[in-house]
Amino acid sequence: MAYLINNDCISCGACAGECPVGAISEGESIFVVDPDTCIDCGACNSVCPVGAPNPQ
Repeated sequence: MAYLINNDCISCGACAGECPVGAISEGESIFVVDPDTCIDCGACNSVCPVGAPNPQ
C-alpha cells in the first residue's frame, strides 16, 4: 500500500526531501507519490506540516 498526498498539500517539498526512495515528485499543483516506488515507510507524513500524505 502506497501513500497518497491529498489536496491539503501546500507544495513545500518537505516530503520529497525526506523520502528514502525518491517516490515523491512535484506535480501540477501538489506533490505526488509514485505508488510503484513507495515503500510505505511513512517518512513523508512525519515531516509534512499539514499531514497531507496518508496511506491509501
